[in-house]
Parts: sequence; structure tokens; C-alpha cells
Amino acid sequence: MAVFTNSESPIVVVLSESMEPAFQRGDLLFLTLGSDPIRAGDICVFKIKNKDIPIVHRVLEVHDNIQTGEQFLLTKGDNNGLNDRGLYNPQQMWVSNKDVVGRVKGFLPYIGMVTIILTDYPILKVVLLAVMGLIVFMTKEE
Repeated sequence: MAVFTNSESPIVVVLSESMEPAFQRGDLLFLTLGSDPIRAGDICVFKIKNKDIPIVHRVLEVHDNIQTGEQFLLTKGDNNGLNDRGLYNPQQMWVSNKDVVGRVKGFLPYIGMVTIILTDYPILKVVLLAVMGLIVFMTKEE
């Protein structure tokens, strides 16, 4: 799937309420990363250097470097009062288009809640595996 979408992570789950009302916590997002330039208003998933979790936010401003082709983006969650500069690394004022994992092209509401629940409550993983193991063990081959 990554080959078709040109994105290293073509599917992501929304983990917070920062993009409401556009996306809810648990929505499953489908990403692409085409060669066309990023524009203000695009919803992008990007990574901040030295941070593990990618962020899904809308692009507020774009500054294009004509000489290098690099773009510098200012982002913000729709449900947040301020832009994302507080989320960026210290002294970082912009996100580079090189940090963008993909642009949102579609979504399925709440499908990702399974992932969130299993992450928030790791014991459920054990219970789920145990139940699956019992089903396999109890199933008779005829």
C-alpha cells in the first residue's frame, strides 16, 4: 500500500480531539504523498524530529523556497486555540515538507478505536490472545 500512496505510513489513527469537528479520536485516516505542493488548508500528517508520534493537523501558512523547492509549513489543530509552534522543537518555527508523512485523502470514522483501546488497556491484548488460543484449542478438526 505504501508504494501506491507514496507514503511511508499510508494509514494512521487520530489519537486526540485536536482536529474536531473534521476528525474524531479513533478515526482511521488514509494518506497519500503526491508530488504536488502542499497548500494552506491541506490536512497533513507530519513528524517532529526526536518525537515518536506523528501529528495530524491543518496547514495554516506555507512559505516556498523557490531555489531549493522546500516548503515551510505552519500548522494548527482545528480544535486548538493556537498554532503548533508549542509542539515543535525549541527554536523551530516551521515544519518542513520533508517532515510530512502524507496528506489526508479519506477516512473511516471510529475504526481506529480498537487500536487505541488495545494500547490504553494492554491487558485486553492478553485476554484477546487467550480467547483466540482457546478457540483454536477447542476447535475440532473433522
